[in-house]
Amino acid sequence: MQRSKAKVQGAWWAGALACALAVPASAQEKLTVEQLQQRLEALERRLNGAPVDTAEDASAGEPGLAGLDQRLRILERKLELQQEEQVAKAKEAPVIAVNDKGASFKSANGDYEVKIRGLLQGDGRFFLDGVPAGNNDTFLLRTARPIIEGSLGKLVGFRFTPEFAGDSASIVDAYVDLRFDPAYTVRAGKFTSPVGLERLQSSSALSEVERALPSELAPNRDIGIQLQGDLAEGRFGYAIGVFNGTVDGRDAVTTNPDNEFEYAGRVFFEPFKNDANALSGLGFGIGASVGDKQGGGANFLPRYRTPGQVQFFNYRAAALADGQHSRISPQGYYYRNAFGLLAEYIVSKQEVSIGGVREELSNKAWQATASYVLTGEDASYRGVVKPSHPFSPGKDGWGAFELVGRYGVLEIDEDAFPLFADPAVSASEASSWTVGLNWYLNSNLKLVLNYLHTSLEGGAAGGADREDEKAVFTRLQVAF
Repeated sequence: MQRSKAKVQGAWWAGALACALAVPASAQEKLTVEQLQQRLEALERRLNGAPVDTAEDASAGEPGLAGLDQRLRILERKLELQQEEQVAKAKEAPVIAVNDKGASFKSANGDYEVKIRGLLQGDGRFFLDGVPAGNNDTFLLRTARPIIEGSLGKLVGFRFTPEFAGDSASIVDAYVDLRFDPAYTVRAGKFTSPVGLERLQSSSALSEVERALPSELAPNRDIGIQLQGDLAEGRFGYAIGVFNGTVDGRDAVTTNPDNEFEYAGRVFFEPFKNDANALSGLGFGIGASVGDKQGGGANFLPRYRTPGQVQFFNYRAAALADGQHSRISPQGYYYRNAFGLLAEYIVSKQEVSIGGVREELSNKAWQATASYVLTGEDASYRGVVKPSHPFSPGKDGWGAFELVGRYGVLEIDEDAFPLFADPAVSASEASSWTVGLNWYLNSNLKLVLNYLHTSLEGGAAGGADREDEKAVFTRLQVAF
C-alpha cells in the first residue's frame, strides 16, 4: 500500500515538473526524472545560475523529486524578478525619436528633453538689366544653422542656434525660458525682439526668399529679458521686455554700446483660434518699442536695403543718434484653407543731430503678402507644414505648390534730405513687388523661385532716380 502510494506521488511530481518546464503532453510519459532534471539545469544555466545539488527525498518514493520542485520554485521566482527588473528598466529608459522634425532624446518621465534640428538655405541670385553696385550674380550659402533646444525639467527650457553661413560663425539664438506657467514665462538671452510680425516668423516659413520692407524698420535679435505668455486657450498672447537696443532691421551688438536700454512689447489676438468657422485663422495685434540712443555709426543709425539686399539709404557719416527712438507696428494675418494674407505697417522715429541741428525723423513702411496653395493644403503663418502627397519619383506624389505675391513701400522722412542724408546717394522711397512659386517636395525640402522688382525715388546724381532693381532669386531649403 505504501509503495503504491509513493509511485502515485512520483508520477504526479514528474507530470507537474514536465508541465512547468513546457514539455508537450504526448512526451510527458516518456520523460524520466533524470531528463526533467537535465531540462531544469539547462534553464538554470540560461538564467546564469548554477544548478542546485539536492539530496534524495526518501519519503517521495522517487529520487530527487522534492529537490527538483524546490529548484523549480526558485527558478520561477528568478524569472518573476527578472521580468520585474526589465519592466522597471523599460520605464526608466530614455525615449529616442528620429523623424522629419529632427532627432529628440527624452527622459522616461518626459521632464528632460534635447531636440536637434537644422536649417540649410542655399540661394542663387541673378540681377537683370545691369548689376547694382556691389551685388554680383552669385550662388550663396544663406543659412547654415544647427538648432539645439529642449527642457531641463518642467521649469527650464532652452534654445541655442549658431550660424555657420558667411565668413565667420555667429550666434543667432541663445536663451533660457523659465516656464512657470503658459500664462507667464520669463525668457532671457539673445532672441528676436517682439515688434515686427514678419521678423518673428521663422526663416524656414517665409513665403519669399527675403523679408519685406517693413522688416527693415523692425528690430531683429536683441539681448535682454522678456515676460511672455498665452491666455484664454491661446487666443491672446503677449510679450514685454527690456533690451540693450538695436538699430532698425539688424541684430544687437554683443554689449550695450551707449548705456541706454530699449523697452519692447507686443500683444496679439486670435479671437476665433479654437472655433471651426471662417474666422479661425484671423490674428491681429500691435508691437512697439521705445528707448534712447546716443552715438554715431552703424551701431546707432540704420542703413536700409531693398528686398534684393541692395543698400538704398544711409545717413551721413557725421549724423548722430541723439535722443529717443520709438517704433510702432500694427499687424495681422488671415489664413483660410489654401489662402493666406499677411500685412503689417511700421513707423520708426529717431531723434538725430548734425552740426548742432537736431530733428526727429519718421520713416514708414508697409507690406501685404498673399499666398494660395494650388494643391489644396492649408496655408499658415508657418508655411505649408506637410504636403498631402510628398514628391515621389515615378509615382503620383508631386508635393505641394504655392503661389505668392507681395507689395511693399518704405518711405524716408523728407526732412532727412539734404542735411542728414545725401540725396545723390540715398533714395527717399523704395516700392517693391515680388511674385513667386514655392514647391514643397516634402516636409523637409522646399524650392523657391522669386522675381523681384523695386523702384527707387532719388538716390542718383543730379536728383535723378536710381535704376529699377530687377532680380530672380532662387532657394533650396532643407529644414528638419
